[in-house]
Amino acid sequence: MSAEQAVLERNLDVYVQGSGPALLLAHGAGGGIEGNFGLVLDDLARDHTLIGPHYPGAGGTPVATEPLDPDELADALVASAVARGHETFVILGESLGTAIAVRAATRHPERVTGLVLTAGFPVADPVLAHASQLIALLGKAGEWEEVARLAFLACLSESQLNGLSPTEVEEAVAQVKASMPPGMLDHFDLVSRVDVRGDLTGVTAPALVFAPTGDRLVLPESSRRLAAGIQGATLIELPGAGHILDADNRALWLGHVRRFVASLGPISA
Repeated sequence: MSAEQAVLERNLDVYVQGSGPALLLAHGAGGGIEGNFGLVLDDLARDHTLIGPHYPGAGGTPVATEPLDPDELADALVASAVARGHETFVILGESLGTAIAVRAATRHPERVTGLVLTAGFPVADPVLAHASQLIALLGKAGEWEEVARLAFLACLSESQLNGLSPTEVEEAVAQVKASMPPGMLDHFDLVSRVDVRGDLTGVTAPALVFAPTGDRLVLPESSRRLAAGIQGATLIELPGAGHILDADNRALWLGHVRRFVASLGPISA
């Protein structure tokens, strides 16, 4: 690890819960550990140690002073688990976190024993690329309410949106705005630049890939490409699910994840 990577790892705000074999959590852009994994943290922590580093500008991690580097970020995530006594672990990546997880698996194959990739992408598809550009333009113009509106509308499925009244939509947009991390623009800048297509064939760890078919931010085909590129990967489609999984879809996700992790056998704690 370079000196810069070591400094980044020390500066990361890391969520830790539970005991047992480690699950390393890689969150998405503009989110955080509780925002992405909050519905399942307590369940998974019953028999695993959850290690959830926050990217620069998320959680309590300071905002980056330079553009985020996917290699340094992947190394820092791995280092955050190793520093807490875990030599091997499964990585659970969501959205941007899937690309970081793939990069970590190819840079540290001796440590990554499995991958769970949800609503992810090897490179930004046209919808995600344009959304990232809009978020950057709106954010730089100080139009943070519109950033929140775009993020909210993109992350819900059509059925979820149709079930909300106009008042509920406005309330939700206000909540999204209040929860957006300081590093949101840095995260989406990385979304627009990261490209792990060349890493997929180098992944040797077993992989479970989830494609929410109602995702309107990251096209379902992006998750399918992740699964197709990783030898032996299992693809599970979640019909109608949005980019952010609701309680019912997250419960389905949890069952599949638990069976997958159990199939990997003992992992050193």
